[in-house]
Amino acid sequence: MKTNQPLFLDEEQVRKHLRMADLIPAMEKALIDFSAGKVTQPVRSVINVDVAAATGFLGLMPALTPDGLGLKAVTFYPSNVERGIPTHMATIFLVDPQTGAPLVIMDGRLITEMRTAAVSAAATKLLAPPDARVLAILGSGVQAHSHVEALRFVRQFEEIRVWSATQEHAERFAKEIGATAMSAEKAVRDADVIVTVTNSKTPVLKGTWIKSGCHVNAIGACRPDWRELDDEAMSNVVFVDSREGALKESGDVILSGTKIYAELGEALANKVPARANETTIFKSLGMAVEDIAAAVLVYRQKIYFGGKAVS
Repeated sequence: MKTNQPLFLDEEQVRKHLRMADLIPAMEKALIDFSAGKVTQPVRSVINVDVAAATGFLGLMPALTPDGLGLKAVTFYPSNVERGIPTHMATIFLVDPQTGAPLVIMDGRLITEMRTAAVSAAATKLLAPPDARVLAILGSGVQAHSHVEALRFVRQFEEIRVWSATQEHAERFAKEIGATAMSAEKAVRDADVIVTVTNSKTPVLKGTWIKSGCHVNAIGACRPDWRELDDEAMSNVVFVDSREGALKESGDVILSGTKIYAELGEALANKVPARANETTIFKSLGMAVEDIAAAVLVYRQKIYFGGKAVS
């Protein structure tokens, strides 16, 4: 492998070379590899930021996988909503596992958005009722949009319901995707699949609202003192992407004291029963292995089909 200057791919170049149809199976493989012990991945290292104008954090996420080696640096600033800029921003760096030579530096914001939804799609494909028809989404940001796209690859929804803490945002999002905006409780009552993608630090989904046998993808509440789901919701069959990560970072898991049933990768590999006929919760925190797998997809597409990138 040559040690030339690494490629640089901005968000539009990443978008050109990343497809949800390819990403979902790539995430399934990444999760299976992780749970099979084929990935070296420390738990995300986080620096909390509290400055005069805002609070947020910087996370560093390295991983060595069967397919690649690299790291993602990601920031999360909830107050960016008020600034009209993304709450999540990221950069991914891949190196040659054989030599350590830099291969590519690429924008990671879109990858974070898409791989998170693709993982939820993998969970939904495995755990949601095969005849799921009603989707409820609590939240209206970029993750809400990407989840609609990804989940439509694995289930045929006849109705989509939307709630957001800001009614105006809920109505705009609903109009964009052909959904109906309503209260959180009304949205999730009798829903077959529920997605929570909010910036809330306190529960927005109550277990008493959840239909027996439905599947929940819980995406927000990425810090140990934040919640999106109440204790009753978390008393169902709980899957996580990483036990170690969930027990360190997930307020939903830590504060509820729930027992984790399995990692999603274990169920995808048929090492544990999926229990898809029961009410299931997938608590997603996001992992470096997912970012590396997605970045490798982009890099290979660029190298094989995209011509020479501009560095």
